[in-house]
Amino acid sequence: MALIKFKNVGIKSVSACVPKNIEKNKSLSYLFTNKELQEVIKSTGISERRIASESICASDLCYKAADNLLNNMDIDRKTIDMLIFMSQAPDYKIPATSPHLQYRLGLPKTTATIDITHSCSGYVYSLSTAFSFVTQDGINRVLLLDGETFSKYISKKDKINIPLYGDAGTATLIEKGNFGHSYFSLNSDGSGVDVLKIDAGGARNPTSLLNINEVELEDGNFRSPHQLYMDGMEVFNFTMMNVPKDIKKILKFACLNFYDIDKVVFHQANKLMTDFFSKKLKILSKKVPYSIDRFGNTSSASIPLTIVSELKTKQNNNVILSGFGAGLSWGTALLNLKGCEIFPLIEI
Repeated sequence: MALIKFKNVGIKSVSACVPKNIEKNKSLSYLFTNKELQEVIKSTGISERRIASESICASDLCYKAADNLLNNMDIDRKTIDMLIFMSQAPDYKIPATSPHLQYRLGLPKTTATIDITHSCSGYVYSLSTAFSFVTQDGINRVLLLDGETFSKYISKKDKINIPLYGDAGTATLIEKGNFGHSYFSLNSDGSGVDVLKIDAGGARNPTSLLNINEVELEDGNFRSPHQLYMDGMEVFNFTMMNVPKDIKKILKFACLNFYDIDKVVFHQANKLMTDFFSKKLKILSKKVPYSIDRFGNTSSASIPLTIVSELKTKQNNNVILSGFGAGLSWGTALLNLKGCEIFPLIEI
């Protein structure tokens, strides 16, 4: 059972960057009738999304967020001991993206670098990794960069996915300090590997002339094996079954209850799903922030993006973070964010 407890390690500051380009879901009238569009916007809670241009990668968004954080905190860049890049949209297959981010940010050559590839639970997973490294004697500060450009993986003729996904990059500074205790629960169920998937382009199904073109599918959508497939009902059922139980588990592990929690930041998958969690767990609506209406589903970056856009106060003592998605995987964290510096959202 992957239940982890940390002491005196925490988040010092968070920053986020989104593309300037706004795509409104009402502009998708070429795919939907007006009635269908209204229903999509209502059920997902997504009115608009930020979409990266062809020249902007997830690493570019993360770079801007990190540079903003380091400058505003007046951090000596020589004090960053490790950089972690969490993304499903790396610059290249080889090399890893994190060493180049170390170079671009002017961090010393003694900075350890790691790429992590995970799903919408990736922020919780990579945050636990950062916390683990900071507990070591030789590491005092870790810079976690989490960014996604899922819009590049979506067919423009895919009714299921195109209204959902947006792009964002974030930076989180983790360090030793008087943060009290933090708790993590990490879980996976690989039997659901096919539920949310980009099938082609990896070693198991390499790129070929047979799989690069979009084709019309049985449901009337157009998609290539290099673009995202999602079985929405299976994802919904998986999250309903596992996410509320995991949140209860982390509260029990920490010997706390919902009255002790200031905010619950869910991965921003869709509003219908998050509303269901809140109702099932009897969480007050004021404790559940949303950013999905303006940014869409930004995959693993959605939790830190929501922190930046919605948690503008330093008085969030106990905050639950809940991520879930492809793999299938899910994770929950309970942290003390009191005093955390949260910088205004920036754009490029």
